[in-house]
Amino acid sequence: MPEEQPTQMAETNSPASSKGFIRRFLDLPVDSPAKTIFVAVTLCLVASMAVSAIAVSLRPIQEVNKLRDKQVNILQVAGVYQDGDDVTAAFSAFEPKVLDLATGEFTDKFDPQTFDDRAAASDPATSVALSDDPAGIGRKGEYATVYLLRDDAGAIDKVILPIHGYGLWSTLYGFIALEANGEDIYGLQFYEHGETPGLGAEVDNPRWKALWQGKKLFDDDGQLAITVSKTAPAQGEDYHVDALSGATLTSNGVDNLVRFWMGEAGYGAFLDNLRAGEI
Repeated sequence: MPEEQPTQMAETNSPASSKGFIRRFLDLPVDSPAKTIFVAVTLCLVASMAVSAIAVSLRPIQEVNKLRDKQVNILQVAGVYQDGDDVTAAFSAFEPKVLDLATGEFTDKFDPQTFDDRAAASDPATSVALSDDPAGIGRKGEYATVYLLRDDAGAIDKVILPIHGYGLWSTLYGFIALEANGEDIYGLQFYEHGETPGLGAEVDNPRWKALWQGKKLFDDDGQLAITVSKTAPAQGEDYHVDALSGATLTSNGVDNLVRFWMGEAGYGAFLDNLRAGEI
């Protein structure tokens, strides 16, 4: 037994055993599995931290661009935008109002400059679940931000209403511009969707958007008559927009969402007030 003790002490005090974990790791071959995994994990962590930092730093810029894009779309659908215009200055002519959809009247419960329609539409406190849901939106906000454009005399010239609904692949978000009588359409356009390029995405085609101008929402009996279809309804072409070629489901989606929002479940009460001159 006494003769074995020096051997055990030698093993304990060997150079390899006296090295720390980090030193032993550094001494591993460059192509060892441990070093390969370590480098891969480190690169992933550094890259994810860099991406997160960039995303956070760019968020204010993204929000500004998002707001500007929304304002440009409102200006365009109202027919008052020209390339090179100062968007902020041009948009200042519009008067945002938060509308109570149930009463068709404006409310001061929310600040129209900061009210978030999309967030409100998903919040149970400011929205309702739909059992009859032709637009495919699931829930409907009880409030919406509308935009009034007045003439030089201060009278309402146009009203811009936000609309949305499901097409073939995505929810389409857009605006419809109405004349002051609440019956004639001045324009319609979408600013966000994921429809098929060359087919459903033709909702962005200027030629198709131009078809909406001058169309009427209601027939002589006051019934909602506007349709998007391959053939005109019995009321005639004044109430008809041609469906997109090769994009039947997207066209049906646009038809459903426009009729939903222009009907009683959407802006019906507001349009009644507008046509009665009570706005």
